[in-house]
Amino acid sequence: QVQLVESGGGLVQAGGSLKLSCAASGRSSYFIGWYRQAPGKEREFVAAISRSGGDTYYADIVKIRFTISRDNAKNTVYPEMNSLNPEDTAVYYCAAAQHGAGWSYDWIYDYWGQGTQVTVSS
Repeated sequence: QVQLVESGGGLVQAGGSLKLSCAASGRSSYFIGWYRQAPGKEREFVAAISRSGGDTYYADIVKIRFTISRDNAKNTVYPEMNSLNPEDTAVYYCAAAQHGAGWSYDWIYDYWGQGTQVTVSS
């Protein structure tokens, strides 16, 4: 069983930046994905990173603005979000998978965190 703990969310003004964290328990390294869910909307894929950190994947809506990285020594993944706008307001979740095939599909992920709220004011 893997536990994922997100942190770093908060309130930021439009145009600002936030750096989230997803810390995974245990020693095993997993393929990590990030999703978000805004009020009244379905959960959507945001970004993902391979076990080594050598491959990253982004949804078109966040490409260029978001950067995902990881520190395997700390078993932690960091999505850095820049040029935030009110449409980025959502609860952000990280999820872990044994492999990355189908990385944008939520059904590949075995473990999910509780989420962290990001609110962008206009």
